[in-house]
Amino acid sequence: MSLHPVVAAVTARIAARSHTTRRAYLDLIERARQKAPARSKLACGNLAHGFAAAREDKPSLREGSGVNVGIVTAYNDMLSAHEPLKHYPELIKMAARNLGASAQVAGGVPAMCDGVTQGRTGMELSLFSRDVIAQSTAIALSHEMFDAALMLGVCDKIVPGMLIGALRFGHLPVIFVPAGPMPSGIPNAEKARVRQAYAEGKATRAELLEAEAKSYHSAGTCTFYGTANSNQMLMEVMGLHMPGTAFVNPGTPLRDALTVAAAEQVCKVTALGSNYRPLGHTVDARALVNAMVGLAATGGSTNHAIHLVAIARAAGLIIDWDDLDELSQVTPLLARVYPNGQADVNHFQAAGGLGVVIRELLDAGLLYEDLLCVHGGNLRDQAEEPKLDGTRLIWQPAPAQSMDQSVLRGVAEPFDREGGLRCLRGNLGRAVVKISAVKPEHRALTAPAKVFESQDALLDAFKAGALTSDFVAVIRGQGPRANGMPELHKLTPTLGVLQDRGQRVALLTDGRMSGASGKVLAAIHVVPEALCDGPIAKLRDGDLIQIDAEHGVLAVHVDAAEWASRTAVVVDTAGNAEGLGRELFAGLRAQVSSAEEGALSFPLPGAHA
Repeated sequence: MSLHPVVAAVTARIAARSHTTRRAYLDLIERARQKAPARSKLACGNLAHGFAAAREDKPSLREGSGVNVGIVTAYNDMLSAHEPLKHYPELIKMAARNLGASAQVAGGVPAMCDGVTQGRTGMELSLFSRDVIAQSTAIALSHEMFDAALMLGVCDKIVPGMLIGALRFGHLPVIFVPAGPMPSGIPNAEKARVRQAYAEGKATRAELLEAEAKSYHSAGTCTFYGTANSNQMLMEVMGLHMPGTAFVNPGTPLRDALTVAAAEQVCKVTALGSNYRPLGHTVDARALVNAMVGLAATGGSTNHAIHLVAIARAAGLIIDWDDLDELSQVTPLLARVYPNGQADVNHFQAAGGLGVVIRELLDAGLLYEDLLCVHGGNLRDQAEEPKLDGTRLIWQPAPAQSMDQSVLRGVAEPFDREGGLRCLRGNLGRAVVKISAVKPEHRALTAPAKVFESQDALLDAFKAGALTSDFVAVIRGQGPRANGMPELHKLTPTLGVLQDRGQRVALLTDGRMSGASGKVLAAIHVVPEALCDGPIAKLRDGDLIQIDAEHGVLAVHVDAAEWASRTAVVVDTAGNAEGLGRELFAGLRAQVSSAEEGALSFPLPGAHA
């Protein structure tokens, strides 16, 4: 199948706009490339420090004869997704030794959980944790001891942060090694029912906690298709996983075999051998286009409208929401996974998973096949499933068709003719909307504004019975410069209640709505944000707002003379400056770029263009 013309056109546009920054990036990583073991240029004292605690790997490191793999880990045992990573380093070291190589834990990165901080003050640190993770990854790899690296991480900001940091060491081959999803808990429909009942006062806190504990119940990634599992999809379609790694459950022999295979493979693709596969060459314009197409085809997390932009900048590439929008319009929606359906990722995996998705998109000309994938083949080889033949790891083709049409479909009969993400434009600025979970009859709304300066103010209005008739809820002062752009996910049950009552409602915000955004129309990530004098700061109660996801419109209908005469509200950030560590992030808030520029708190090529 020939490449789809829109895919080709968007890729060409990205390459053209990124010509200078990409060339500079490739020059950077070529200068860093080492044709001898990286540590060979270290002075004796430096090198001795580097292997002092290496135990049985000390002779190999001292002689400098073999590959040394740096392990960057997000392990902690509070987070279910990262707890299984605890034993990975020993597996990796064993695998490396069997090949005459070595491996060392180069460093750890923080891994906060949006699920724990959702609706809490700590969520104001969440987005910036990505940049801290990128910096921590760079610190780990800065010792010049490593010829390759393995990234052990899974969740929301962790994988994007690790990838941003690793890309600045793009001369190294890098493989991402996840932990996999926990087994399925209670059905998602039941979880959503209890949440909504609690929002209406029809369920107790004990009932809500019981439902949540049955949903999030063991080690492994949460099973809904939010940012964490979208991360794993992205690593597959960008060729940064061993094939089929994304959704294998933790604590299984297959999961351990895949971890060992990643360690063995990364040793084989360094600059010391003949099959060199550096990260910076794998992550090119084609890989970024694959990522955007994969996001649209699976109804992935809106957070990646920010993260992919930042990842691209780290590789010297410049993408924007127009690219995402155009690709989404020609990409069919192939998956229905909660919150875009009732199935979870385990059901999706059982139905054929990403192997089926990748093959279908390749056959339709919507993905690039000829990526320099870390496993040594191309993306066609990524559309395979790992299996154990006794104790031997093998790969076999994904099912010829979906095993469950209610969860996964082919291009011939998709759930929707286009993907889940769109860009909105108009006199209120630009925004992202996720429509894959929104029924067609709810994808457009023109209604009066009800303006709030926080999500808690909206919830208070709901409890007071003040949210009647149709309206667009405006939550402003939630952008990255104002308060770190916390997710507003706790609004989802409340707005869902109103919609189920028959009201027509929507959300408009310069904040984030999370990878778990659901059935209510939500125009999010509005740029410019209110703190930067964005038009959203001029809105008042009663203003007629139009959000039309089908036609990409974001507008306020106010008399032109009156609109021009209005002054923007002054966003009060005093309450977001201190407490729970927020004062330590003041510098990041002050210099962060816009959401469409990746919300980066440090400069990268094109980041503040």
